[in-house]
Amino acid sequence: METIEVITRSHTRDTPTVQSINKETIRARIEEIGIIPSIRLSSAPDALFAAEAISDSGIPIVEVTMTVPGAVDVIEELARSDAHFIVGAGTVFDVDMARRCVSAGAKFLTSPGLDLETVDFAVKHDVLVLPGALTPTEVTAAWKAGADFVKVFPCSQVGGAAYIRAIKSSFSKVPLIASGGVDQRTAADFILAGAAALGIGRDLIHPDAIERRQRDWIRELARRFLHIVQESRAQRRAQEPH
Repeated sequence: METIEVITRSHTRDTPTVQSINKETIRARIEEIGIIPSIRLSSAPDALFAAEAISDSGIPIVEVTMTVPGAVDVIEELARSDAHFIVGAGTVFDVDMARRCVSAGAKFLTSPGLDLETVDFAVKHDVLVLPGALTPTEVTAAWKAGADFVKVFPCSQVGGAAYIRAIKSSFSKVPLIASGGVDQRTAADFILAGAAALGIGRDLIHPDAIERRQRDWIRELARRFLHIVQESRAQRRAQEPH
C-alpha cells in the first residue's frame, strides 16, 4: 500500500508534523454526529469562514466541494489549522483530483456519482470514501468496491425518505447517507427511514449567513439539525423490535 502523509500544524507551534489518518475513527465520528455539512460557496474566504463556523457549532466534520475556487488550498489550510477537524473533499470525479485532495489533507472523499477507480484509489490508500449512488445496481457496485458509506444522491428528487426506506430494506448492512434536498422538514424522516447520516448544504450553511459573517445563524442551524438527528435516532431505536 502506498503511504500518503497528511501534514498538519498545531495551534501552538508552526512546525508541521505528520498526522496519520485513522479511518476507523473518522467513520465512527461520522456515524456518531450523523451530519456531513457540504460547503459549496463561491470563494475560498467564504469557504474557510463556513468551515470555522461549522467547527465552532459542534460539528467536527465538513466537506469542501471541488466547485469552491481554490478548494484544494482550502482543504490544506483547514487540515493544517486543526488536526481534529475532519475535512473531506466533495465532487471528486477522478483519481487525479482524489490524489491531490488526499495529499492536501482530505480525510474522506465523496462524489455525486459512482466512479469505481476513485473508490479503488481510496481503498488502496486507506482513505474513507463515500461514493454517490442512486440505483440498487450502483449501491451494490459501490459497496462491493469497498465503500465505507454510500451516498444516495439526489434523494428528494426520487422519493425522499421513502426511497431511502426502500433501498435500506434490501441493503440493511450498507450505511446510507441521504443527500440532496435534506432540510429541517425532511431530516427526521430520512433518519427514521434508516439513513446513517445526512449530507446537508445550504440549509445548514446558508449563503446569507456567510455573506453577513453571522456565526450565530450557522450555530443555531447546526444545533437544530443535531437535535433532529438525536431525537430521530432515539425514536427509531424505540420502534425497533426487541
